[in-house]
Amino acid sequence: MDSQTVDVVVVGAGQAGLASGYFLKRAGMDFVILEGNARVGDVWRDRWDSLRLFTPARYSALPGLKFPAPAGSFPGKDAFADYLESYAQHFQLPVRTRVQVLSVRKAGSMFEVQTSDGPLQAHAVVVAAGPNSAPNIPDVALDLDGEIQQLHSSGYSSPAGLPGGDVLVVGAGTSGAEIALELAHKHRSGQVFLAGRPTPHIPDAVFRYAGALYWRLVNSVLTLDTKPGRKVAQGFHRRGAPLIRVSMEDVERAGVIRLPRLTGASAGKPVFGAGTSDGGTPAPGAAPGTAPSAAPANLRTVIWATGFRPDFGWIEGLPVDDLGWPATTRGVVAEIPGLYFVGMPFQYALTSAIVGGVGRDAEYVVEHLAARHALTSTNA
Repeated sequence: MDSQTVDVVVVGAGQAGLASGYFLKRAGMDFVILEGNARVGDVWRDRWDSLRLFTPARYSALPGLKFPAPAGSFPGKDAFADYLESYAQHFQLPVRTRVQVLSVRKAGSMFEVQTSDGPLQAHAVVVAAGPNSAPNIPDVALDLDGEIQQLHSSGYSSPAGLPGGDVLVVGAGTSGAEIALELAHKHRSGQVFLAGRPTPHIPDAVFRYAGALYWRLVNSVLTLDTKPGRKVAQGFHRRGAPLIRVSMEDVERAGVIRLPRLTGASAGKPVFGAGTSDGGTPAPGAAPGTAPSAAPANLRTVIWATGFRPDFGWIEGLPVDDLGWPATTRGVVAEIPGLYFVGMPFQYALTSAIVGGVGRDAEYVVEHLAARHALTSTNA
Protein backbone atom coordinates (compact mmCIF):
# COMPACT_ATOMS: atom_id res chain seq x y z
CA MET A 1 0.00 0.00 0.00
CA ASP A 2 1.29 3.47 -0.92
CA SER A 3 2.10 5.74 1.99
CA GLN A 4 -0.25 8.66 2.64
CA THR A 5 1.35 11.96 3.65
CA VAL A 6 -0.22 14.37 6.16
CA ASP A 7 1.03 17.29 8.18
CA VAL A 8 0.44 15.59 11.52
CA VAL A 9 -0.37 12.13 12.85
CA VAL A 10 -1.96 12.11 16.30
CA VAL A 11 -1.69 8.80 18.13
CA GLY A 12 -4.74 8.20 20.33
CA ALA A 13 -8.27 9.62 20.38
CA GLY A 14 -8.65 10.02 24.13
CA GLN A 15 -8.94 13.40 25.80
CA ALA A 16 -5.34 14.35 24.92
CA GLY A 17 -5.66 13.38 21.27
CA LEU A 18 -9.01 15.08 20.78
CA ALA A 19 -7.84 18.29 22.47
CA SER A 20 -4.81 18.23 20.17
CA GLY A 21 -7.15 17.72 17.21
CA TYR A 22 -9.24 20.72 18.26
CA PHE A 23 -6.22 23.03 18.13
CA LEU A 24 -4.78 21.43 14.99
CA LYS A 25 -8.05 22.07 13.18
CA ARG A 26 -8.09 25.68 14.35
CA ALA A 27 -4.54 26.03 13.01
CA GLY A 28 -5.61 24.72 9.60
CA MET A 29 -3.34 21.67 9.70
CA ASP A 30 -3.86 18.52 7.63
CA PHE A 31 -3.94 15.76 10.24
CA VAL A 32 -5.36 12.42 11.22
CA ILE A 33 -6.08 10.95 14.67
CA LEU A 34 -5.48 7.21 14.94
CA GLU A 35 -7.43 5.20 17.54
CA GLY A 36 -6.99 1.49 18.11
CA ASN A 37 -10.42 0.88 19.61
CA ALA A 38 -13.66 0.44 17.70
CA ARG A 39 -15.19 3.66 19.07
CA VAL A 40 -13.89 6.90 20.47
CA GLY A 41 -14.17 6.59 24.25
CA ASP A 42 -13.83 2.80 24.43
CA VAL A 43 -10.73 3.10 26.62
CA TRP A 44 -13.10 4.53 29.26
CA ARG A 45 -16.01 2.18 28.53
CA ASP A 46 -13.74 -0.80 29.18
CA ARG A 47 -12.83 0.28 32.72
CA TRP A 48 -14.59 -0.95 35.86
CA ASP A 49 -18.35 -0.47 35.94
CA SER A 50 -18.64 1.98 38.84
CA LEU A 51 -15.71 4.25 37.87
CA ARG A 52 -16.40 7.97 37.99
CA LEU A 53 -14.17 10.89 37.09
CA PHE A 54 -11.90 12.05 39.90
CA THR A 55 -12.71 15.73 39.25
CA PRO A 56 -16.12 17.46 39.06
CA ALA A 57 -17.80 18.11 35.72
CA ARG A 58 -16.94 21.82 35.85
CA TYR A 59 -13.25 20.83 35.55
CA SER A 60 -13.77 17.91 33.18
CA ALA A 61 -14.44 19.53 29.80
CA LEU A 62 -12.24 19.75 26.75
CA PRO A 63 -11.64 23.04 24.91
CA GLY A 64 -14.69 24.45 23.19
CA LEU A 65 -17.42 22.11 24.50
CA LYS A 66 -18.95 22.12 27.97
CA PHE A 67 -19.49 18.80 29.72
CA PRO A 68 -23.27 18.15 29.81
CA ALA A 69 -23.64 17.47 33.54
CA PRO A 70 -24.20 19.46 36.76
CA ALA A 71 -21.02 21.38 37.56
CA GLY A 72 -20.44 19.72 40.93
CA SER A 73 -21.20 16.14 39.86
CA PHE A 74 -18.66 13.40 39.20
CA PRO A 75 -19.67 11.84 35.86
CA GLY A 76 -19.46 8.10 35.32
CA LYS A 77 -17.00 6.57 32.91
CA ASP A 78 -19.64 5.76 30.26
CA ALA A 79 -20.96 9.32 30.32
CA PHE A 80 -17.44 10.60 29.80
CA ALA A 81 -16.83 8.11 26.98
CA ASP A 82 -19.96 9.38 25.25
CA TYR A 83 -18.77 12.96 25.74
CA LEU A 84 -15.48 12.15 24.00
CA GLU A 85 -17.34 10.57 21.10
CA SER A 86 -19.69 13.54 20.77
CA TYR A 87 -16.70 15.91 20.99
CA ALA A 88 -15.05 14.26 18.00
CA GLN A 89 -18.32 14.43 16.07
CA HIS A 90 -19.11 18.01 17.11
CA PHE A 91 -15.81 19.37 15.77
CA GLN A 92 -15.69 16.87 12.88
CA LEU A 93 -12.25 15.66 13.87
CA PRO A 94 -10.64 13.19 11.42
CA VAL A 95 -10.51 10.12 13.65
CA ARG A 96 -9.74 6.69 12.20
CA THR A 97 -10.81 3.91 14.57
CA ARG A 98 -9.55 0.32 14.64
CA VAL A 99 -6.08 1.48 13.58
CA GLN A 100 -3.14 0.38 15.72
CA VAL A 101 0.12 2.33 15.52
CA LEU A 102 2.93 -0.20 15.31
CA SER A 103 6.00 2.03 15.08
CA VAL A 104 7.17 5.62 14.62
CA ARG A 105 10.58 6.58 13.28
CA LYS A 106 12.18 9.77 11.99
CA ALA A 107 13.46 9.43 8.44
CA GLY A 108 15.13 12.62 7.26
CA SER A 109 12.69 15.48 7.67
CA MET A 110 9.65 13.19 7.81
CA PHE A 111 8.22 10.58 10.14
CA GLU A 112 7.37 7.08 9.03
CA VAL A 113 4.37 5.76 10.91
CA GLN A 114 3.61 2.07 10.47
CA THR A 115 0.02 1.15 11.31
CA SER A 116 -2.26 -1.87 11.09
CA ASP A 117 -3.96 -0.06 8.18
CA GLY A 118 -0.79 0.65 6.23
CA PRO A 119 2.04 3.22 6.36
CA LEU A 120 1.73 6.97 6.82
CA GLN A 121 4.21 9.78 6.45
CA ALA A 122 3.97 12.95 8.49
CA HIS A 123 5.86 16.15 9.11
CA ALA A 124 5.07 15.83 12.83
CA VAL A 125 3.70 13.27 15.28
CA VAL A 126 1.75 14.00 18.46
CA VAL A 127 1.74 11.05 20.84
CA ALA A 128 -1.47 11.26 22.87
CA ALA A 129 -1.82 7.59 23.70
CA GLY A 130 -1.87 8.32 27.43
CA PRO A 131 0.27 7.00 30.27
CA ASN A 132 -1.88 3.89 30.89
CA SER A 133 -0.58 1.62 28.14
CA ALA A 134 1.16 -1.10 30.17
CA PRO A 135 -0.23 -2.36 33.51
CA ASN A 136 2.39 -2.26 36.23
CA ILE A 137 2.28 -5.58 38.07
CA PRO A 138 5.04 -6.22 40.64
CA ASP A 139 7.34 -9.22 40.20
CA VAL A 140 5.98 -10.71 43.43
CA ALA A 141 2.88 -11.68 41.46
CA LEU A 142 4.89 -14.54 39.97
CA ASP A 143 5.51 -15.96 43.46
CA LEU A 144 1.87 -16.18 44.51
CA ASP A 145 -0.03 -19.46 44.61
CA GLY A 146 -1.53 -20.35 41.24
CA GLU A 147 -4.88 -20.94 42.93
CA ILE A 148 -5.12 -17.23 43.71
CA GLN A 149 -6.82 -15.32 40.91
CA GLN A 150 -4.88 -12.21 39.95
CA LEU A 151 -5.93 -9.27 37.81
CA HIS A 152 -4.87 -5.71 37.27
CA SER A 153 -7.32 -2.91 38.05
CA SER A 154 -7.62 -2.32 34.29
CA GLY A 155 -9.12 -5.81 34.01
CA TYR A 156 -11.54 -5.43 36.92
CA SER A 157 -15.18 -4.75 36.04
CA SER A 158 -17.33 -5.49 39.11
CA PRO A 159 -17.56 -7.67 42.25
CA ALA A 160 -19.82 -10.06 40.33
CA GLY A 161 -16.88 -11.29 38.31
CA LEU A 162 -14.85 -12.46 41.33
CA PRO A 163 -14.85 -15.84 43.04
CA GLY A 164 -15.86 -16.24 46.67
CA GLY A 165 -13.40 -15.76 49.50
CA ASP A 166 -11.21 -12.89 50.60
CA VAL A 167 -9.98 -10.22 48.20
CA LEU A 168 -6.73 -8.29 48.50
CA VAL A 169 -6.41 -4.97 46.68
CA VAL A 170 -2.78 -3.89 46.36
CA GLY A 171 -2.24 -0.16 45.93
CA ALA A 172 -3.84 2.53 48.11
CA GLY A 173 -4.28 5.26 45.52
CA THR A 174 -7.69 6.51 44.42
CA SER A 175 -8.35 3.54 42.12
CA GLY A 176 -7.38 0.97 44.75
CA ALA A 177 -9.40 2.70 47.46
CA GLU A 178 -12.50 2.94 45.25
CA ILE A 179 -12.30 -0.70 44.20
CA ALA A 180 -11.83 -1.84 47.81
CA LEU A 181 -14.78 0.31 48.88
CA GLU A 182 -17.03 -1.18 46.21
CA LEU A 183 -15.95 -4.72 47.10
CA ALA A 184 -16.68 -4.09 50.78
CA HIS A 185 -20.22 -3.01 49.93
CA LYS A 186 -21.01 -5.75 47.42
CA HIS A 187 -18.59 -8.67 47.80
CA ARG A 188 -20.26 -10.42 50.74
CA SER A 189 -18.63 -13.86 50.65
CA GLY A 190 -15.32 -12.79 52.18
CA GLN A 191 -13.29 -9.98 53.69
CA VAL A 192 -11.66 -7.19 51.72
CA PHE A 193 -8.07 -6.09 52.39
CA LEU A 194 -6.24 -3.01 51.08
CA ALA A 195 -2.44 -2.95 51.12
CA GLY A 196 -0.19 0.04 50.58
CA ARG A 197 0.72 3.51 51.72
CA PRO A 198 -1.96 6.02 50.69
CA THR A 199 -1.15 9.38 49.19
CA PRO A 200 -2.56 12.53 50.87
CA HIS A 201 -6.33 12.93 50.69
CA ILE A 202 -8.07 15.98 49.20
CA PRO A 203 -11.44 16.30 51.03
CA ASP A 204 -14.62 16.74 49.01
CA ALA A 205 -15.20 20.03 50.82
CA VAL A 206 -12.19 21.47 49.02
CA PHE A 207 -13.95 21.01 45.70
CA ARG A 208 -17.38 21.94 47.06
CA TYR A 209 -16.48 25.15 48.91
CA ALA A 210 -13.10 26.18 47.54
CA GLY A 211 -13.09 24.47 44.17
CA ALA A 212 -12.01 27.47 42.13
CA LEU A 213 -9.15 28.28 44.48
CA TYR A 214 -8.03 24.66 44.62
CA TRP A 215 -8.18 24.30 40.84
CA ARG A 216 -6.09 27.44 40.48
CA LEU A 217 -3.53 25.92 42.85
CA VAL A 218 -3.17 22.58 41.03
CA ASN A 219 -3.60 23.96 37.51
CA SER A 220 -1.83 27.33 37.62
CA VAL A 221 0.47 27.32 40.64
CA LEU A 222 1.78 23.76 40.71
CA THR A 223 3.54 23.96 37.34
CA LEU A 224 7.09 23.59 36.12
CA ASP A 225 7.32 27.38 35.99
CA THR A 226 7.05 27.78 39.77
CA LYS A 227 9.26 26.68 42.64
CA PRO A 228 6.40 24.86 44.49
CA GLY A 229 5.44 23.14 41.25
CA ARG A 230 8.97 21.94 40.51
CA LYS A 231 9.19 20.59 44.06
CA VAL A 232 5.97 18.61 43.64
CA ALA A 233 7.13 17.37 40.24
CA GLN A 234 10.28 15.82 41.73
CA GLY A 235 9.56 12.15 42.26
CA PHE A 236 5.93 12.56 41.17
CA HIS A 237 6.00 9.32 39.16
CA ARG A 238 7.15 7.39 42.22
CA ARG A 239 4.58 8.85 44.64
CA GLY A 240 1.42 9.02 42.56
CA ALA A 241 -1.48 11.45 42.62
CA PRO A 242 -3.43 12.42 45.77
CA LEU A 243 -6.59 10.64 46.91
CA ILE A 244 -9.67 12.39 45.50
CA ARG A 245 -13.31 11.81 46.47
CA VAL A 246 -12.46 8.82 48.67
CA SER A 247 -10.41 8.65 51.88
CA MET A 248 -8.91 5.91 54.02
CA GLU A 249 -11.54 6.76 56.64
CA ASP A 250 -14.24 5.91 54.09
CA VAL A 251 -12.50 2.63 53.34
CA GLU A 252 -12.18 1.64 57.00
CA ARG A 253 -15.79 2.59 57.81
CA ALA A 254 -16.88 0.19 55.07
CA GLY A 255 -15.07 -2.64 56.86
CA VAL A 256 -11.99 -2.89 54.64
CA ILE A 257 -8.98 -4.18 56.55
CA ARG A 258 -5.89 -2.07 55.99
CA LEU A 259 -2.51 -3.69 55.51
CA PRO A 260 0.97 -2.20 55.05
CA ARG A 261 2.89 -2.33 51.81
CA LEU A 262 3.27 -5.75 50.20
CA THR A 263 6.93 -6.74 50.47
CA GLY A 264 7.11 -10.27 49.08
CA ALA A 265 5.65 -13.74 49.17
CA SER A 266 6.12 -16.83 51.33
CA ALA A 267 4.75 -20.28 50.48
CA GLY A 268 2.68 -18.70 47.74
CA LYS A 269 1.02 -16.12 50.01
CA PRO A 270 1.66 -12.36 50.05
CA VAL A 271 3.72 -10.94 52.92
CA PHE A 272 3.54 -7.37 54.18
CA GLY A 273 5.66 -4.90 56.10
CA ALA A 274 5.35 -4.21 59.83
CA GLY A 275 2.07 -2.90 61.22
CA THR A 276 -0.26 -0.86 59.01
CA SER A 277 0.94 1.74 56.59
CA ASP A 278 -0.21 4.73 58.63
CA GLY A 279 -2.04 3.57 61.72
CA GLY A 280 -5.07 2.01 60.05
CA THR A 281 -6.85 -1.19 60.99
CA PRO A 282 -4.40 -4.06 61.53
CA ALA A 283 -4.98 -7.49 60.09
CA PRO A 284 -6.92 -9.92 62.28
CA GLY A 285 -4.71 -11.26 65.03
CA ALA A 286 -1.86 -8.86 64.25
CA ALA A 287 -1.09 -6.25 66.88
CA PRO A 288 -0.13 -2.78 65.63
CA GLY A 289 3.56 -2.63 64.82
CA THR A 290 3.85 -6.32 64.00
CA ALA A 291 4.12 -7.96 60.61
CA PRO A 292 1.44 -10.44 59.60
CA SER A 293 3.30 -13.32 57.98
CA ALA A 294 0.88 -13.64 55.08
CA ALA A 295 -2.58 -12.79 53.86
CA PRO A 296 -5.59 -14.58 55.36
CA ALA A 297 -5.85 -18.27 54.56
CA ASN A 298 -9.05 -17.72 52.58
CA LEU A 299 -7.42 -15.34 50.06
CA ARG A 300 -8.84 -16.08 46.62
CA THR A 301 -8.26 -12.91 44.61
CA VAL A 302 -5.57 -10.24 44.30
CA ILE A 303 -6.34 -7.03 42.40
CA TRP A 304 -3.25 -5.05 41.44
CA ALA A 305 -4.22 -1.36 41.66
CA THR A 306 -0.56 -0.54 41.12
CA GLY A 307 -0.88 1.82 38.19
CA PHE A 308 0.81 1.66 34.83
CA ARG A 309 4.33 1.85 33.49
CA PRO A 310 5.41 3.73 30.38
CA ASP A 311 5.78 1.66 27.23
CA PHE A 312 7.12 3.68 24.31
CA GLY A 313 9.46 1.16 22.73
CA TRP A 314 7.56 1.55 19.46
CA ILE A 315 9.05 5.06 19.02
CA GLU A 316 12.55 4.71 17.61
CA GLY A 317 15.24 6.69 19.43
CA LEU A 318 12.93 8.26 22.00
CA PRO A 319 14.91 9.77 24.91
CA VAL A 320 13.46 8.70 28.28
CA ASP A 321 14.18 9.28 31.95
CA ASP A 322 15.24 6.63 34.47
CA LEU A 323 11.64 5.39 34.80
CA GLY A 324 10.98 5.22 31.08
CA TRP A 325 8.93 8.41 30.72
CA PRO A 326 9.64 10.52 27.62
CA ALA A 327 12.14 13.33 28.14
CA THR A 328 10.35 16.47 26.96
CA THR A 329 10.07 20.17 27.62
CA ARG A 330 6.33 20.82 27.96
CA GLY A 331 5.72 17.96 25.54
CA VAL A 332 8.35 18.98 22.99
CA VAL A 333 11.01 16.34 22.29
CA ALA A 334 14.08 18.46 21.51
CA GLU A 335 16.17 15.49 20.36
CA ILE A 336 13.62 14.47 17.71
CA PRO A 337 12.28 17.66 16.08
CA GLY A 338 8.62 17.28 15.14
CA LEU A 339 7.81 14.74 17.86
CA TYR A 340 5.46 15.82 20.65
CA PHE A 341 3.58 14.41 23.63
CA VAL A 342 0.28 15.46 25.20
CA GLY A 343 -1.34 13.97 28.30
CA MET A 344 1.72 12.78 30.22
CA PRO A 345 1.67 13.02 34.05
CA PHE A 346 3.07 16.40 35.16
CA GLN A 347 4.02 17.26 31.60
CA TYR A 348 3.68 20.87 32.68
CA ALA A 349 1.35 20.95 35.68
CA LEU A 350 -0.22 18.66 38.24
CA THR A 351 -3.30 18.60 35.98
CA SER A 352 -1.50 17.67 32.75
CA ALA A 353 -2.82 14.12 32.62
CA ILE A 354 -6.44 14.88 33.57
CA VAL A 355 -9.26 16.16 31.41
CA GLY A 356 -9.40 19.73 32.65
CA GLY A 357 -5.68 20.34 32.26
CA VAL A 358 -4.88 18.60 28.99
CA GLY A 359 -6.25 21.39 26.77
CA ARG A 360 -3.61 23.89 27.82
CA ASP A 361 -0.81 21.46 27.04
CA ALA A 362 -2.39 20.57 23.71
CA GLU A 363 -2.61 24.25 22.77
CA TYR A 364 1.04 24.84 23.66
CA VAL A 365 2.21 21.82 21.67
CA VAL A 366 0.14 22.74 18.60
CA GLU A 367 1.40 26.34 18.69
CA HIS A 368 4.99 25.04 18.74
CA LEU A 369 4.20 22.49 16.03
CA ALA A 370 2.47 25.00 13.75
CA ALA A 371 5.28 27.53 14.10
CA ARG A 372 7.86 24.89 13.25
CA HIS A 373 5.80 23.67 10.30
CA ALA A 374 5.48 27.21 8.92
CA LEU A 375 9.22 27.76 9.25
CA THR A 376 10.21 24.48 7.57
CA SER A 377 7.66 25.02 4.79
CA THR A 378 9.10 28.48 4.12
CA ASN A 379 12.65 27.12 3.98
CA ALA A 380 11.77 24.12 1.85
